[in-house]
Amino acid sequence: MKSESKKKQKVLIADDSEMNRSILADMLGEDFEIIEAVNGKQAVQLLQKYNVEISILLLDIVMPEMDGFEVLALMNQYRWIEDVPVIMISAETSPSYIERAYELGVTDFISRPFDELIVHRRVLNTIMLYAKQKKLVGLVSDQIYEKEKSSNLLVNILSHIVEFRNGESGLHVLHVQTMTEMLLKKLIQMTDQYRLNASDISLIGKASALHDIGKIAIPDEILNKPGRLTKEEFEQMKTHTVVGASMLEALPFHGDEPLVKIAYQICRWHHERYDGKGYPDGLKGEEIPIAAQIVSLADVYDALTSKRVYKDAYSHEKAVQMILNGECGVFSPILLECLQEIGENIQTELQVNSLSQHSQKEMHNVTAEILRHEELAVSERTLRLLEHERIKYQFFASLSQEIQFEYTTQPPMLSVFDWGSHQLGLNEIIMDPEEDESLIAVMGKENLHQLIEKLNGTTQEEPVVQFDCELQINGAFRWSRIISRTMWFGDEEPQCTGAIGKVVDIHEEHLRMIDLQHRASHDLLTGLINHTYAKEYIQQKLRAYPDSNFALVIVDLDHFKQANDNYGHTFGDQVLQYMANKLSHSIRGEDMAARVGGDEFLIFLEYKVDLEAAIQRIFRTLTGEFNGFPISLSMGIAKTEDGEREYEELFHRADQALYAVKRGGRGNYRYYDDSIKDTLSAISSID
Repeated sequence: MKSESKKKQKVLIADDSEMNRSILADMLGEDFEIIEAVNGKQAVQLLQKYNVEISILLLDIVMPEMDGFEVLALMNQYRWIEDVPVIMISAETSPSYIERAYELGVTDFISRPFDELIVHRRVLNTIMLYAKQKKLVGLVSDQIYEKEKSSNLLVNILSHIVEFRNGESGLHVLHVQTMTEMLLKKLIQMTDQYRLNASDISLIGKASALHDIGKIAIPDEILNKPGRLTKEEFEQMKTHTVVGASMLEALPFHGDEPLVKIAYQICRWHHERYDGKGYPDGLKGEEIPIAAQIVSLADVYDALTSKRVYKDAYSHEKAVQMILNGECGVFSPILLECLQEIGENIQTELQVNSLSQHSQKEMHNVTAEILRHEELAVSERTLRLLEHERIKYQFFASLSQEIQFEYTTQPPMLSVFDWGSHQLGLNEIIMDPEEDESLIAVMGKENLHQLIEKLNGTTQEEPVVQFDCELQINGAFRWSRIISRTMWFGDEEPQCTGAIGKVVDIHEEHLRMIDLQHRASHDLLTGLINHTYAKEYIQQKLRAYPDSNFALVIVDLDHFKQANDNYGHTFGDQVLQYMANKLSHSIRGEDMAARVGGDEFLIFLEYKVDLEAAIQRIFRTLTGEFNGFPISLSMGIAKTEDGEREYEELFHRADQALYAVKRGGRGNYRYYDDSIKDTLSAISSID
């Protein structure tokens, strides 16, 4: 059986002339797979999409939208030039053009018209040269990776022996390490008391993995006992702190290593308490090394939120409350502040930092270290692994039936995975997202701007963003929740490189929320605002605008009882709904109408000078008849210009004015003034 032919290497040709692309494709098409770009912008998109697979770029200088020099500048800025060799092919042969091209990193320069043999040989030679360089870099980077991996592997093996022997999931070590780093990063933001740098944080994080190594010496029947330990058993369990520290102290060759010194502090003192009631040495306050204090808090939190042989897992909220209440020991006040500050992100970070993702993070750190050396490029093996992860991620994204995306800041680019791009009707790769009309149509310009602002406002310690908005999905607008996590690169001065995220459908949830809010603030029969909500709204308005004039009007239906008695309660409800509708249409958009209860309504309006004209218009509009039932009403009015700006008193005055109208014969309206008191007193004396 014939063996499969070797896969062809990809050549990207970027030229705005279809004729030039066609000639080059004919020259190289037999031995290479050809990809074409009609301008510099499309070339950048294809480099982003196929970066790992492209063996060489043949680049023209003069192109629309983005010329060849701009493409080279981007390739240098994002280090693509280290992975993809470039041959400049152009009719522009002036020395300044050629010199600039070489300064920007091109490997060769070929002028038009083309010679087929020269083009073919130079392309092949350049590809072979880069392949040898990548092979050399692969050997070096593999050595660095293996060294780093071996160091971490030894720590993880020792720590996981304890975890698995303890009947736990194996994630406890990783959770403690993740949370230790989160607490430390927040701590250095809040105080400079401890003078910790990024290297110290990394070292303490690694050393935290050894915090319980002394449990190797604890018998299984105590370590895995499902019930409460006896006093004697607990005393034996407590010895794991001293045993672990002694094991590290007894290391014959590495006792002076910073990692070992920090691990010793953590092992021995991570059960000390800030009030001096811990063990084994009863250290108090800042006598306890900060590394041990941090790991102690992380250890307690994860123990509370994880299932153990002797207990079920508590929720995040319950665990934090127990710690703050002092139910799990006493901690430094500033560490408790740090715990509260990172509270919203803890569970997200612990989920993100799974075991497999942790390994990928370590790989990323190694790759970053390699890239700091100017003479090295990324190894071919590493690139294959990264590309494998990209393809796998895209495949699982399509299976999950979720809209998932990746956003990069430099260059500004949005990648929407297959299934999601189909749902949204977008291209998989979008350059300059804030300016893309198709994306703006899906999301809205303001929403897009707000989301990017939120992403730009994140920090390495608080990278998660949640943003609710309407998106056009399958042609219909639906309320959606965009959950994103920004990605950061670098230790000393970390830079945000972009974000990954997904879209969650919350349409029904949002509609239910709106419905609940509406029910809480509106009267179910009439649809008007209810009295409780109206009271809060009016009081806020009165205080927010102390120099404005407002009037509060109470409207009462005269003889409404006859509607219920003569026609039934259903008809009575229809009368109230009719009144509510008339009331809504008789006021301005900035005014408010509410139902107080029964047949009483309320109007709140602002006025400049002529309130009387508005009151007369409203009174005339509301008076009339409904299906043969005469609509007569009485109104009492109170004004803020009389000096009262508290809702309760304003309502009371309007109610007194209404009472005076009803006792005077109904079917009219009256303003509250000092004479009202005399009128009510006279009526009272007659009664």
